[in-house]
Amino acid sequence: MPFSLVFTSDTHVPKRARDLPHALWSAIDAADVVVHAGDWVDVALLDRIEQRARRLVAVYGNNDHGRLRERLPEVARAELEGLRVAVVHETGDRKGREARCAVRFPDADLLVFGHSHIPWDTTAGTGLRLLNPGSPTDRRRQPHGTFVTAVAADGALHDVTFHPVPR
Repeated sequence: MPFSLVFTSDTHVPKRARDLPHALWSAIDAADVVVHAGDWVDVALLDRIEQRARRLVAVYGNNDHGRLRERLPEVARAELEGLRVAVVHETGDRKGREARCAVRFPDADLLVFGHSHIPWDTTAGTGLRLLNPGSPTDRRRQPHGTFVTAVAADGALHDVTFHPVPR
């Protein structure tokens, strides 16, 4: 049975925004699984997403400390409808990212990461798909914030959609 997924990262609530965008909350409420690739900043957001999400797969980021690091791992793994997913906040420089991550995560089909706030969707030579949902609250040099929805079915990721978040 397919799983509906929401991917987000670098939410930085309440430092960069008072709350998540309404569209992202709606996607979280509708999804079977929410994946967050770190930089929550405040444990209150983790509590709120845990209350609303059917299932949460999440890690801490470089801006997460204290209780967030106590409750979240640096790397998370899950199998979703045969799709082997790994989640980490940082992957290093964009140059050589695919090859470097393929070596680091040889047993994953999909690596979800954050940190750069730059939406990213590529595939390494080994078949590892790398996905960065961007940030829904801190677009930095991007034209708008983003989050991603997708479907996991039959060991693959389908219907990947980057959703723009208005300023």
